[in-house]
Amino acid sequence: MKTNSNSYTIIYSAVIVVIVAFLLAFVYQTLKPRQDANEALDRKKQVLYSLNIRGLDDKAAEAKYSEVVKQEKDVDGQKIYTCNVNGQTKYVFTMTGRGLWGGISGFIAVNDDKNTVYGAYFNHEGETAGLGAEIKDNVKWQEKFQGKKIFNGKNRSNIVLTVKKEVKDPTTQVDAVTGATLTSNGVANMLHDGLGKFIKFLNTK
Repeated sequence: MKTNSNSYTIIYSAVIVVIVAFLLAFVYQTLKPRQDANEALDRKKQVLYSLNIRGLDDKAAEAKYSEVVKQEKDVDGQKIYTCNVNGQTKYVFTMTGRGLWGGISGFIAVNDDKNTVYGAYFNHEGETAGLGAEIKDNVKWQEKFQGKKIFNGKNRSNIVLTVKKEVKDPTTQVDAVTGATLTSNGVANMLHDGLGKFIKFLNTK
């Protein structure tokens, strides 16, 4: 076959495409178990962060997670983790939402009264560094959720825990991230919608 013919060019290109596709598929399948393991470990660390357990290396995080997390339960595609921290029961709720530039997610740990926040951790796919990304990077901001209430008094029919630019009720509201109004609004919506999925569980004794 002539190397300068159209047929040769088409066949050569097709062979290269097949080889590259095979190599990519092989690499993907080879690395997938490791990627899955890394994603699972990252999720476990985020659960621990919401329980105010930080600064552990991978091995220590795996061990601590196995120690404190006693049960996982699915509710409408989200999870509830029943945990034991220093002899006390804590519930960790997962949730997802939308920020300014992409998806955001969160873990809220609640005391056994199913109303008082014990800790929180938030993550994002692509928020602006120094602004919206503060929901993940600013531990001090996450700590502001500690002690906040999910419900207003005895009324447990509506989630009132939220993020506000101007806090009027410090028992249920957290200051918005400075310069990141839309991301803060995304967190507020995520709290309302996300915890709303667990409202039946939160109302059980």
